[in-house]
Amino acid sequence: MKRRIILEQMSFFANHGCFEAERITGNTFTVDLAVDFDFSRAESTDNLADTLDYSRLYALVKQEMQRPANLLESVAGRIVARIREEFPEITGGVIKLKKSAPAMGGQLGASGVEIEW
Repeated sequence: MKRRIILEQMSFFANHGCFEAERITGNTFTVDLAVDFDFSRAESTDNLADTLDYSRLYALVKQEMQRPANLLESVAGRIVARIREEFPEITGGVIKLKKSAPAMGGQLGASGVEIEW
């Protein structure tokens, strides 16, 4: 049985982008994260020590979102690398990183990337 911990619609204001204007004015970014983790023990113990502390995952994502980058691909890759390094008990997952209203010369709600590992 696969079990996942999910953090959805984390919202951050950050200065990612290839264009100088994007890095100066910033934009709103949304991150959805689902990580594979066997929390079956916590199901019966109801004890935080038997699962992942969601706030630690959130803090990791927040730290990486605060580091400016040109590409969303780079930011998402950094987040995955840190999760894999700091949480070896996580066996896989999916991250979606979206930029709100990207400057593409037309009307677009968001653009983004997704990594599944």
